Order: sequence, then C-alpha cells, then structure tokens
Amino acid sequence: MMPKFETIKGVLFDLDGVITDTSVYHEQAWHELADQLQIDWQPAFAEQLKGVSREASLAVLLNATGHPNDYSAEQKAQFATEKNDRYLALLQQLSPAAIAPGMTAFLTALKAQNYRIGLASASKNAPFVLERLGLSDYFQARVDPATLRKGKPDPEIFSRCVALLGLQPAECLGIEDAQAGIQAINASGAVSVGIGAKDVLAAAQIRFETTAELTLANIRQQLK
Repeated sequence: MMPKFETIKGVLFDLDGVITDTSVYHEQAWHELADQLQIDWQPAFAEQLKGVSREASLAVLLNATGHPNDYSAEQKAQFATEKNDRYLALLQQLSPAAIAPGMTAFLTALKAQNYRIGLASASKNAPFVLERLGLSDYFQARVDPATLRKGKPDPEIFSRCVALLGLQPAECLGIEDAQAGIQAINASGAVSVGIGAKDVLAAAQIRFETTAELTLANIRQQLK
C-alpha cells in the first residue's frame, strides 16, 4: 500500500536518463570500447547498461564474448578507465540546455516547498555532470557510489540516500528510468516513480512517459 502524498518529505533522483540524458554519451563510449575489443555491439546492451556501475557495465560487454575470464583485473581496470576518459571528453559539450524537459521546474518546486532532495546515481561523474548543468545547489545529499558494496538492483544506494536525508524510506519518492533502479527503489521501501515505457518499467509504483509529466500535482493524483 502506497503512502499518502502528504507523508512524502524527500525525493531521491537517479541522474542518467532522469535529470539529463547522458546515456547517449555512455552508449557511445561503451560502443567504441566494444569495437576496440572486437565485440559485436548488440541493441540489447543499451538497456542492460542503464543505471548500473562502470564495472557491471564492463562485465556485460565481456560476458558477451563468452570468455570474460580471459582478461586480468588490470586489463579490466584499464578498459573501464579508457571508457570513462572518452565519456568525460564527450561530457565537455554538456550544458543547461541538456537538462531533461520539466526537470528544472520540478526541482525548483521541490526546493520551494522544502522537500529534501538527494542524488542516488551509480555514476562516479555525477558531481561533474550536475556542475555542468548548473543544478548542484538543489541537492542536499549525494551518495558516493565508490562507498557502496553493491550496485543496483540492490537497494543500498537508495537506502543510503534516505539516511543521508534523515528520513524514512516510506517518506521518499525514488525516480528512475531503468529496471534495475526501479527494483532497487522498491526493495529500499521508498515509492518508485518510473520514467519511460510501461513494458520496461512495469514494476514502478508510479510511472510517467516523460520527465515533462513529472510534477507535484501529477504525483499527488497518484498518491490519493
């Protein structure tokens, strides 16, 4: 049973695909690495790489070779570094124009009404992305993914974010665009809000097709 709207005090955000669509840069960088390693790029990779850590993303690619253990820990670390260097180079073109539709207005409304706002992104580059977008000041708490033991769909990142905000899980909404993220929110006890297609985010407790629909009024309608 979902809580009443009035009991919600905090909102936990994923970054990629929610606040901005950096997934296109991630996909390009991973695609280039796959080409370098002579791994045939598969359309399914794009969804599998959403919302998970750099290490887990690399594992998806290497598992596709059928011989993931052919690479040493040092080689895997180098591959991840090469991918991230390329991704950071692509991010240099990022600006406030890349903020997802309606997101600035939503964050402004949350801040004006004293909701606590936290970032629960698996991206180690999240602080840099927020800075490029001009959104850093909206977030009172950010989980450092380097401190986590497990990645999404494990709930650890959302549970940590709830704690940093000083709230209880049922007092928070978690916003995600990936299956793994929705699973993590649900497991944490927060209310999951999915952004995207119904067939992908069937487990989301609340769902909107796009971020443009993400308003307090629309959320209130879902939490009567």
